[in-house]
Amino acid sequence: MSLLIVDDDKPFLVRLARAMEQRGFRVVTAETVEQGKAAIVASPPAFAVIDMRLGDGNGLDVISELKSRRPDARGVILTGYGNIMTAVTAVKLGAFDYLAKPADADEIHAALLAQKHDMAEIPDNPMSADRVRWEHIQRIYELCGRNVSETARRLNMHRRTLQRILAKRAPK
Repeated sequence: MSLLIVDDDKPFLVRLARAMEQRGFRVVTAETVEQGKAAIVASPPAFAVIDMRLGDGNGLDVISELKSRRPDARGVILTGYGNIMTAVTAVKLGAFDYLAKPADADEIHAALLAQKHDMAEIPDNPMSADRVRWEHIQRIYELCGRNVSETARRLNMHRRTLQRILAKRAPK
């Protein structure tokens, strides 16, 4: 049960690796796309947990490499920026599942070992519409290099309105 974990969030990477080792996996970790690809070339794992956005590129490149080297491998994509388009792309490139962060070790373990895709369960505490909107605004803000004017332009909202939203805490 070899497992490759690729994530640029070092504390998360260390915690997840430790949790998966306790569940019986032989874990190899990487923090970049290049390190992930190199680990796959050296020894293609049976399982992989790969963050979508990494400092040097896209985790989908790692999934593609994994599937080309070991077609039977099960890869799970993790992302804090989930949307339908990237989920579909991940699955087309060979990902077995797609989980939104923050995902815990139990969810990841269940996704890696799932026998089949069942209907998704309704979450106990789904995000409110306000929270989803707030996270979308935060993502665009980060993608625009924290430039308020550019973010406001892309979101088609007044700059001052955006500033007020950014100054508030995240809704629950």
